[in-house]
Amino acid sequence: MTTKIVTARTNLPDSYRLSTYLENGGYQALRKALSMNPEDIQAEVVASGILGRGGAGFETGRKWSMLKQDPVRYLVVNGDESEPSTFKDHLLVEADPHQLIEGTLISAYAIGASMAFIYLRGEFALGLERVQSAINEAYAYGAIGRDIFGSGFSIDLVLQPGAGAYICGEETALIESLEGKRGYPRIKPPYFPAVIGLYGKPTIVNNVETMSNIPWIITNGGKAFASLGSGRSTGTRLFALSGDVAKPGNYELEMAASSFRDLIFSPELGAGLFPGRSVKAIIPGGVSAPWFGPEHLDLPLGQDEVAKAGSMLGSGSVIVIDDHSCAVRAAWRITKFFHRESCGQCTPCREGSGWIEKIMHRIEIGAGTESDLDLLLDVCDNIAPGLSWPPQQTTICVLGPSIPSSVVSAIKMFRDEFLIHIKEEGCPFVH
Repeated sequence: MTTKIVTARTNLPDSYRLSTYLENGGYQALRKALSMNPEDIQAEVVASGILGRGGAGFETGRKWSMLKQDPVRYLVVNGDESEPSTFKDHLLVEADPHQLIEGTLISAYAIGASMAFIYLRGEFALGLERVQSAINEAYAYGAIGRDIFGSGFSIDLVLQPGAGAYICGEETALIESLEGKRGYPRIKPPYFPAVIGLYGKPTIVNNVETMSNIPWIITNGGKAFASLGSGRSTGTRLFALSGDVAKPGNYELEMAASSFRDLIFSPELGAGLFPGRSVKAIIPGGVSAPWFGPEHLDLPLGQDEVAKAGSMLGSGSVIVIDDHSCAVRAAWRITKFFHRESCGQCTPCREGSGWIEKIMHRIEIGAGTESDLDLLLDVCDNIAPGLSWPPQQTTICVLGPSIPSSVVSAIKMFRDEFLIHIKEEGCPFVH
């Protein structure tokens, strides 16, 4: 039985209310943290080995250690969950907002933040309502504000709704948006947010799920967290399972202890596919990730294991495509999304995404030619030279070089399917 960390309270009645949170140990980790030295809290986070749960998988403790010394520092929580079929943070902000707030406050104290922000996707209407209500409750309870619990530590926490731009999930674009500017990613290196971030001050940006793990780590210790999982994949992770499965949903699993097969087919998890169908492909870490075939079903859900196989766990989204679904259509729709969401700052992303989307649409509707396949790969190679993974950078952020992954995967794995679209002048699958 997997230890439940971030979803331990999500099924409780009124799990989002302060009363429920306090009845189940809420804010005890904050009280404990405020009795510790900030350096000791950071040491526990380092000992836990927790990797960022937002996509990049960077060590949280190491990120904190990179923060430049400055009397003014900021902590920003990235809740702009915009990757298609990724909805784990959505659950956490709606079902247990106080856990997120407590983790944010502990982290702010640990890094010496002057102020903290939660940047939440604007479409999360219920999540915004519940997080703001929870912040108000926490202020009234004394967990936020002046002299928290008599510790001498004071901080304010601000909730900022986004405006629905996918690019604002990238940390520097998020910072630009917080400053009231258009969400354009910043060039890095040389200056990362830990050195020059929000309002020009050192800033740590962490994901909602990352922050939601912090109270458990402080309560139980970094070593207890590290004892879960394997290798660099410590603790548990929340996986958003969707696509052609019987029971799509969020499932918290111990990292590297379960496989894609377990997640998809276990009766208490995905419960398998629809009758008479089989796995055609898996997108293992959000639509930015290269696809896997059914031969990867027994691959452990671990950061390094998935990376060595040529993809990533990324945003925690696992999308199942069965043998009744069109791979061409899936890749086209993903490309269409990226084209729409490109901020337009970099030419390879702005122009290349549009070219790919047009060619993919042409093939999907039966108007393509066989030479379009070579043309697609040529355009993809210009956006991400070598078509390798991780991709080479040709743009300011990683959105551009991520665009080819679905198209290249689909062509490599299902070239015959593309040829059927072309030769039979249409999609063989029912729309």
